[in-house]
Amino acid sequence: MSSLTDSEDEADQRPSFGKSSSISKRQGSKKSPFKRTFAKVTAGGDAGKNGSNESDPIPAKFVKKKDPSQMEMSEAARKMMAKMGHKEGEGLGKHGQGRTQIVEASNQRGRRGLGMVVPGLEPADVDWDFNKEEIIIDEVVEWLPPYTGKIPFLDEMKTWMVVGPKKREIDDETQFCSEESLKLVLNGKSVFDVLEPEEMRRARTKSNPYETIRGAFFLNRAAMKMANMDAVLDFMFTNPKNAKGEPLVEPNELLYFADVCAGPGGFSEYILWRRKGESKGFGLTLKGSNDFKLEDFFAGPPEMFEPHYGVGGLQGDGDIFRADNQAEFDKFVHANTDGKGVHFVMADGGFSVEGQENIQEILSKQLYLCQFLVAIMILRTGNLSAFLNILPLHLKSSSPGGHFVCKLFDLFTPFSVGLVYLMNMIFEQVAIFKPVTSRPANSERYIVCKNLKADKDSVQQYFHTINLGLCQYMSAVSSQDILHIVPLDTLTNDEPFFTYIVNSNEQLARLQAINLKKIEVFTKNSQLYETRQSDVRKKCLEKWKIPDEIRAPPGRPDPMATFRALMKDSSKEIFEETGQELTHSRLHTIKSLYSYSCLVRGEGASFYLLGCGRANSYKWDGKSKIWWTKLESRVELPNKTLLEVQSVTEMKGEGKGQRRLTTIHVLDAFFLCGEDVRGMSFEKRQEKLQKFIKALWKPTRSDLTQIYKLDIFPLHKAHEIFERLAMRLVKGSNKPRLCYSTHSGSFFTPSGLSIIRTVKEPWSRCRSKSTGHLYWYNINTNKSVYECPPESKATVRDCKATMLQWHWDEGVKVHADQEKEDPELVSKSHFMEHLDKIRQL
Repeated sequence: MSSLTDSEDEADQRPSFGKSSSISKRQGSKKSPFKRTFAKVTAGGDAGKNGSNESDPIPAKFVKKKDPSQMEMSEAARKMMAKMGHKEGEGLGKHGQGRTQIVEASNQRGRRGLGMVVPGLEPADVDWDFNKEEIIIDEVVEWLPPYTGKIPFLDEMKTWMVVGPKKREIDDETQFCSEESLKLVLNGKSVFDVLEPEEMRRARTKSNPYETIRGAFFLNRAAMKMANMDAVLDFMFTNPKNAKGEPLVEPNELLYFADVCAGPGGFSEYILWRRKGESKGFGLTLKGSNDFKLEDFFAGPPEMFEPHYGVGGLQGDGDIFRADNQAEFDKFVHANTDGKGVHFVMADGGFSVEGQENIQEILSKQLYLCQFLVAIMILRTGNLSAFLNILPLHLKSSSPGGHFVCKLFDLFTPFSVGLVYLMNMIFEQVAIFKPVTSRPANSERYIVCKNLKADKDSVQQYFHTINLGLCQYMSAVSSQDILHIVPLDTLTNDEPFFTYIVNSNEQLARLQAINLKKIEVFTKNSQLYETRQSDVRKKCLEKWKIPDEIRAPPGRPDPMATFRALMKDSSKEIFEETGQELTHSRLHTIKSLYSYSCLVRGEGASFYLLGCGRANSYKWDGKSKIWWTKLESRVELPNKTLLEVQSVTEMKGEGKGQRRLTTIHVLDAFFLCGEDVRGMSFEKRQEKLQKFIKALWKPTRSDLTQIYKLDIFPLHKAHEIFERLAMRLVKGSNKPRLCYSTHSGSFFTPSGLSIIRTVKEPWSRCRSKSTGHLYWYNINTNKSVYECPPESKATVRDCKATMLQWHWDEGVKVHADQEKEDPELVSKSHFMEHLDKIRQL
């Protein structure tokens, strides 16, 4: 298998049947299932200005009026030549022996050599009827009729597989399209076989009305294809919803996605941008030149994306054809999504088929299969039982399965069509769709699959079996191949499915043929230009909710400038707040168990951590005049992130095998990916922080200092803190020391407890003894409400100003095995005794 590429956007790419084409990595019933709402876009300006009218669709300024050889000389040229002795009607030269006509413009193209003319592409004064095509802004996706039958068992499906002589032509594949349409597409490219790449690119660029959309401010065109499809599908990828229209992603949950065969990663950059740091992506692609280019993610935070390459993790090869790589990636994804899998998968694989363009579908069959297989392995499934699959959508479960989108090219062979048929079995809805951002002159299209069903296992196992066979048959020495995976009569006898596929192929073949012809005309007449491009770009970006901005690199990190831009005119005094020490008198100021939360601090001073993107992280203690300095340890934070943290040494194991690990504990958040969270309630900030840190977690990156969110304990559950304390032997110490165990199995030596007032005075949160419900009480007005008043929310400033710091210095006894106890200091017995009194009130 040659390397998976994303060549349509970066390299010279002809239409998919052109001689030098390569499969892009990014890049329907009698009544056509591809109905769309057409919004016709006309050239900007009035008819007079553009020289066009209803009967003349081509602007006059782009139509060649006269042949250069027939042009008259200017009066100035005549006078000049007369001074040099030239006489009217005679030839040039001393004796009038030279030519009498003006020298004609060269017809040379590219570097072929002077005078060479490409047959069929001779420069000509040809026109293009722009009314042949309508500009589509409001696209509509028509779904395949749903599969309502019973999904067969694996043993039955294995009997469907047909092995036969390997095919190396596609000219006779007319089961799912007309012979005329197939020939139209196959022959449409022949005139471009001798065309140079630059000529092809120039004509294609000028002729495609959607060309100037390009990648907008993203890495490449792939990002805009994903933005296009996401918007047309009502943002079902970036904002998935259930049948009732409710968000599938809970407020405290990340949106998980996977990007397969997708380097350099335009799809993922778009998702990360759209979700603004509340998503986590996993990537599988070939290692090497076609890898993800996270350093070029200028729009979305690459820190929330983690590549994985199968066996060996970061050291793997990323070959999706290998079954062990598929299994390893599946294991990795489920381990990092709480065992549920991702919400959706994107696949955009392709490889060079130069010289074999007409059989690219045959050569790509295993790639199609493996992308489908990996997707259904790692997608989360719905919780519907098999018999519920036939229910109407509004009666189904509120927890449907994940979604899938994958790039395909031709769908002429029974093998490819069989794959679509099988996917339609296990997803609630399937469609074949070509977005307007996919160049109309190529055969690229996408399969969109919505809501993976629970009973998908037999199809998944069948895909695995097929792949094992293809690994054997796709070798160069094999003369055999898998030709059918679903019986042909099954595909053709399913009338709704068959009609959909045929109509899809017919429509896309016509679209491709028309636009190949348009490129041909634009090649012949270099004066032609698609004047609607600017207006189309504006309307599409607005429709897809994409700002019309220019892509620009982030520039050199400037922590002080970033900090000032975030804080603006806010007071800097908040950073000097450290709270008050907990004493016996201050302990008795605590009146409510439900107005406070606690967290355990490690040893060492806290500081502020500023992220400027990737490993550009800076620290400041909040006091010194020397502001932001580079953080010694390697931490990758998204740009415009500001946290209050503490560097803590955690330990694992006992005795000589004990390991030390430097970690970062986050105490609170000010800004997350540029979002100002200072004014949010403590609980809301912690919820945001939990997702943020979970998205940053990268178990494959041993070079990074890992960031952890501390466990937060409501004051009424403070006893759980002391249950995690134990006396342990620590390397470097001759006697056991007090240690606190984390939920991850490590432990550290604590310095004390921060008690945070999470309800702003004069409000308190209490629990009703009669109903057990929480309510808010204003001590100034004696007002009680069950809904949280906005003014009771404790901001970052409120929390820092009212925080109580309980330092566990020598003499503070918080564990039974500690010997010394100073009655002047607050110990565990005093603390718990006071909480018990509040509880009894």
